[in-house]
Amino acid sequence: MKLKIKKLRHDAVMPSRATNGSAGFDLCACITETITLKSGSIAMIPTGLSAEPDCSDAALLIYPRSGLSSKYGIALANCVGVVDSDYRGEIMIPLINHGKSDFVIENGMRIAQLVISPIIVPEIVPAESVSETERGSGGFGSTGL
Repeated sequence: MKLKIKKLRHDAVMPSRATNGSAGFDLCACITETITLKSGSIAMIPTGLSAEPDCSDAALLIYPRSGLSSKYGIALANCVGVVDSDYRGEIMIPLINHGKSDFVIENGMRIAQLVISPIIVPEIVPAESVSETERGSGGFGSTGL
């Protein structure tokens, strides 16, 4: 698979993997001035990039960076971002500050990670019933901690 990445601004940073074993490609902020993300607030952070996978059965999934989340409480407001294979606009990162302190985002800072995933598109079939299982309709903690 090939993933075309277009820089929308000259100072945008191309996605890269930190190590050969990294599952995700780091995405960086592409901003003209620092952004202070106050505790409890959300900001849409531009990357200055657009993307085009060479197949339609893939999605670009955006995840938070574990270090930002565990050390500072910085996560994605939508938990996991989904970039559809036919989207060609700028990739934006909705960051939320769950921490107790303000967090400063600078241009070029690694703020999220991009993971490419295959997508299975099933045929939707109307049904009068679905099979019974041992679990049944039990959910939301029904199997214990």
